[in-house]
Order: sequence, then C-alpha cells, then structure tokens
Amino acid sequence: QVQLVESGGGLVQAGGSLRLSCAASGRTFSSYAMGWFRQAPGKEREFVAAKTSSGRSTYYADSVKGRFTISRDNAKNTVYLQMNSLKPEDTAVYYCAASRAYGYSPGTYDYWGQGTQVTVSS
Repeated sequence: QVQLVESGGGLVQAGGSLRLSCAASGRTFSSYAMGWFRQAPGKEREFVAAKTSSGRSTYYADSVKGRFTISRDNAKNTVYLQMNSLKPEDTAVYYCAASRAYGYSPGTYDYWGQGTQVTVSS
C-alpha cells in the first residue's frame, strides 16, 4: 500500500512558476513509477509527466514539454513537478500517482493522491 500526499499548488500569474511535491509513504517507493496527471473542470484526467522507478526515463505530454520537469528523490520518498512558464490552460487539479509499470493512462496507476489545485490567472 502506498499513500500519496501532494502539496505546492496555488494561484499564480501567467508566466510564473510553481513546484508541486508528492510525498509517499512506505518503503517501496523506489520500486514504483511515478506520474503526474491533471484534471480541469468538465474535462477528463490527462497525463502530464512520468518518471520510471529507476529515474532513468522520463515522459511528458506535448502540452508541457519544455516547461515542466518531473524529478524524484527516492531517499526522501518524494516526487516533484517543477512548472515554469505557466499558462491559464494549465489550470487544473494536479494529482500524483504510483504504478508498478509506468504508462500514460490513468488506469495504469494503482495509487493516487488527493490532488492539489493549480490556478493560473491571465
């Protein structure tokens, strides 16, 4: 069982930056691929970024490539999402998730955090 708690969301102006954190419980964090997803009102949950358990491979949605960076610190059981050059269309609830095998689909992930709101004003 893995419990995930996100933090770091908030209100920011377009062009600004935020860093989200996701702290995981349990001693097996390093064996999980970690992903970030987001869900805007009235829209489906969409993939943002993922990093494999080893940390060697990273994947991004085209919409955030070059602006967002996912990283993980296995010693701290934490995964981060650095978000730069934020746009109003990035406004959503952001979720971190853990999976035994990384993927782009929410169905691939076994454990989810409660989400943190990110609002980007124009």
